[in-house]
Amino acid sequence: MQINHSEIKDLTSVVTLTLTPADYEEGVTKQLRQIRQKADIPGFRKGMVPIGLIKKMYGKSVLADVLNNMIAEQLTKYIEEQKLHILGDPLPNDELTPSMDLDNDTEFTFAFDIAVPAEFDAKLTAKNKLTHYTITVDDKMVDNQVQSYAARFGEYVDADKVEEGDVIRGTLTEQKEGGIVKENAILNPQYMADKKQAKLFNGAKANDVITFNPMKAYQNETEVASMLDLKKEDVKDLNSDFTFAITSITRHKDAAIDAELFAKVYGADAPKDEAEFRARVKAEIEGNMAEDAKYKFGLDAKAAILKKVGEFALPEAFLRRWVEATNKEMKKEDLDRDFPEMLNQLRWQLAKDQLMKEYEIKVEKEDVDAYAMEVARMQFMQYGMMHVEEQYLKSFADNILKDENQLRGIVERVAENKIYEHLKGVAKIEEKAISYDDFGKLMKE
Repeated sequence: MQINHSEIKDLTSVVTLTLTPADYEEGVTKQLRQIRQKADIPGFRKGMVPIGLIKKMYGKSVLADVLNNMIAEQLTKYIEEQKLHILGDPLPNDELTPSMDLDNDTEFTFAFDIAVPAEFDAKLTAKNKLTHYTITVDDKMVDNQVQSYAARFGEYVDADKVEEGDVIRGTLTEQKEGGIVKENAILNPQYMADKKQAKLFNGAKANDVITFNPMKAYQNETEVASMLDLKKEDVKDLNSDFTFAITSITRHKDAAIDAELFAKVYGADAPKDEAEFRARVKAEIEGNMAEDAKYKFGLDAKAAILKKVGEFALPEAFLRRWVEATNKEMKKEDLDRDFPEMLNQLRWQLAKDQLMKEYEIKVEKEDVDAYAMEVARMQFMQYGMMHVEEQYLKSFADNILKDENQLRGIVERVAENKIYEHLKGVAKIEEKAISYDDFGKLMKE
């Protein structure tokens, strides 16, 4: 096989592969013999069909199959041996590929376009300054989290009269003949948009009857429809007053800050007293804040890397062809809109690849599993499940990793985090303490 590689010009070049009978005949003969062994043709015993007939029947398709496989294998091998850092995949060059006659030709030539990025340097040095923040956890933050736990594990109790935040039940009756009646209706006046309407319920007791206007109170058709158990279109013209005959009042009562609460929050390994509980809460907040600071450091590090590499040249015409070839369903207008961002994402990916190679960073299975566990832990925490047993977290994490898109995303995050961590020993790092409020302002900026 003869392989020619043109000079790289405008970040693209052409690789031409020429195959002669010496390259492909053995493969063709082998496949034809395999077909002969299995061929079941009337008039011949199985495995005894003349090879000439097999060649006449299948020779052209077998030749095409062997040529395609050899070209793919040899092109990949050449790129690896030459250590070519190509973008996308090689694309057939129809202009430089001669037309083929599989019946008569014995020599076949295939041409492919390949592309490479311009030279760039993504490595940071001690000249690059980055700030690593430590978010201060004060008593107020601990107080708020303790109160949050007390509220989460609190309970609803009966109340004598309505106060702000109470939930009241009763019968809603529209004040007109044949009007709407809704038994066992539920109201929470604090969510009423019109505070004058909400005040009508202040101090009310069980068996009191309050007259109010739902549409004035909520000023939202969806909420009124939900309260009356009706469709939104059914309340579009509803302007009537209603009476609300109160049957019960319930109030949320925070849990006491005691051993029972400590056990509900932390399980069997619960703190023994309030001081230990607050210390555990503070450590928990500090851990969460450390993750936020880590995220901010990653954002800043990524910005520094992208600033270092700049908008280095890419073979845009080739890349458009490649996207079109691999995304047949993509419309031209969508490609025109998304292409600039695709180039930005590609530059970032190339920068990461260079840094991982430079710093000898590898993403191991253990790293991916650990990150998936953290993703699972965070998802449980969103639903108030703060301390899920490891076996359940692992099961959930394993399910996450079965999704190829989520797995790919986790591998990318792990790689980026390893790069950012390595940069702490390369760039000039300023350690800076910052309050939670000031950190929030920083993130908004």
